[in-house]
Amino acid sequence: MRKRQLPMLRGNKTVLGTVVIISTTILLFSFVKVQFPPRLQKKVDSAIKTTYAIEAYNLDPIKVSDRINRDTKAELGGDNLFKVHSAKEFVGYIYVGEAPSMKKVFDYVILFNPDLTIKKSKVLIYREDYGLQIGSQRWLKQFIGLSIMDSVVYEETIDGIAGATISANSMTRATDNVLKTLKVLKENELL
Repeated sequence: MRKRQLPMLRGNKTVLGTVVIISTTILLFSFVKVQFPPRLQKKVDSAIKTTYAIEAYNLDPIKVSDRINRDTKAELGGDNLFKVHSAKEFVGYIYVGEAPSMKKVFDYVILFNPDLTIKKSKVLIYREDYGLQIGSQRWLKQFIGLSIMDSVVYEETIDGIAGATISANSMTRATDNVLKTLKVLKENELL
């Protein structure tokens, strides 16, 4: 009888070892924090904490299929769109993107309420000497309250900025693309 128990015991040890390895892997990956480059991470962190008035939060990436990503206007490569949770509740979504300026690109974040209206948008890192005006909250506040049902057009629904025409137009198009993308995700019940 012991001979029969011994192979079963070995099999159980193998199964137990496999379960431990899989559980440990899942546990480790569940705590992987979204990591942007350090300078960008600091600015994203500040934008989230001040906009949502929270001290601690978790970002859950929203992943979509390649087919859906091809059908959307904004990039959804896994490190762009996130659900934001405070310790107690779901507080909204953020989209972190990059848009062209005159010769370089700038990083921006759009922070959304749970109902997918824009709570705030912010230019995080601007790399040009000219056109810095697009980082002004006075100009960016025009985006607050826009929803996935809105169409955003430079110099029609959003005022232009003298001296920052290219960057302001780019930020406007980027915001419109993100709103259209979220609309597609909502229609496909991914949000």
